[in-house]
Amino acid sequence: MSTITQIPLTSTASQTLNVVLNQQLVRLDIYQRSTGLYMNVWLNDVQVVAGAICQNLNPVVHADYLGLGGDFVFVDTQGSDDPTYDGLGGRYVLTFVATGT
Repeated sequence: MSTITQIPLTSTASQTLNVVLNQQLVRLDIYQRSTGLYMNVWLNDVQVVAGAICQNLNPVVHADYLGLGGDFVFVDTQGSDDPTYDGLGGRYVLTFVATGT
């Protein structure tokens, strides 16, 4: 069984936020480049993912062994485009899909 949590974002070109997921502190750095939207993921102050491309419905982390207990997925609520910063918090929604339990 999976649990889905929506991560609140704002429509800015670069943002950092801290969230608690699976009882762990997770920091996300989300930033726009000319080639797309990217994300860094920190777990308990240790960077576990650097410069991952953010694409519609494509998991960001792809690595269970990192200990997140799930993965991040961007969802285009109005179609099938990859996310851009100007649609964050509206058209493009970031979710965390927890696995197990």
